[in-house]
Amino acid sequence: MRLVRSIFGLFLLASASWAANPLRIYFVDVEGGQATLLVAPNGQTMLIDTGFDSFGGRDAVRIEKAMKDADKKKLDYLVITHFHPDHAGGVKNIVGLFPVGTFIDHGTPVDTNKYSDDYAAAIAKSKHQVVTPGDKIKMKDLTVTIAAAAGKDRPGTGTPNRWCEGLTPRGGATGEDPQSVGLLIELGKFRFFDPGDLPYDRLLGVLCPTNQIGKIDLYLPARHGAEGPKATYDMAARVAVVNNAARKGGAAAGWKVLSESRDIDDIWQLHYAVDAGGEGNSRDAVIANLVPSGDEDGKFLKVEALPDGSFTVTNTRNKYLKKYGAR
Repeated sequence: MRLVRSIFGLFLLASASWAANPLRIYFVDVEGGQATLLVAPNGQTMLIDTGFDSFGGRDAVRIEKAMKDADKKKLDYLVITHFHPDHAGGVKNIVGLFPVGTFIDHGTPVDTNKYSDDYAAAIAKSKHQVVTPGDKIKMKDLTVTIAAAAGKDRPGTGTPNRWCEGLTPRGGATGEDPQSVGLLIELGKFRFFDPGDLPYDRLLGVLCPTNQIGKIDLYLPARHGAEGPKATYDMAARVAVVNNAARKGGAAAGWKVLSESRDIDDIWQLHYAVDAGGEGNSRDAVIANLVPSGDEDGKFLKVEALPDGSFTVTNTRNKYLKKYGAR
């Protein structure tokens, strides 16, 4: 009886944590790289990628602003999806600002066959975990599953995806992008998929012939909004957040594919995509940065999600907030 009470008490504590605090997701503007900060209801933190090293440490400063908004001073996990400078370049700057509990990546870079000196020095001072598809990252309130890593995905899982019919690989993608770590993050019924820079063919591997991700609420389109396969429609994402820059990512073709999904409600963007023009951009209210260049503030987008699947997205440039109910 005492054991039952203890278990019930732990359940109540977990439920109270969910009720009191949402999952917070910060999409930080690193001008066409990635830096996505997760803050679990219990306060644990995970940063996915670090942006660039250059520009006077600009990206680390912007990540620090998100950390201050979340009132956090350490990173429990730092995930590097792949070793390109717009994703892994800022590691040196980040470890100079925050202690890191565990570094997570897909293993030795394929482009150089060794970690950079900065990264090797960083992981030598912290825990280091190389992940494979199907692995779980231990976070108390979240379920974090590795959906892809090192050019592999989880075989034999998922349900048939009718959108795969007629889709064929395009070829040509080599190096680090196909090695990207893709993460599925869940809080109760709320589900968020971050595929890193998985190219078109690797997304086909994850989604065809069976959809290994399932239905999601929030999607970070691969490769900063490059054109993805229509197989993504089977995930039925309600909201996409594109981590583009003014002149990097945010491709008109990618925006068109996203916008034609029957399930999508909104496509939020970190920047107005100059080359995509009016037909390849969302309305101004859901774009964090409208200035093509020179905006030193780097406004971020903030998501707050609850375990019933409902969530809000806030644009910190104009304080525009939109609520998406549980479905």
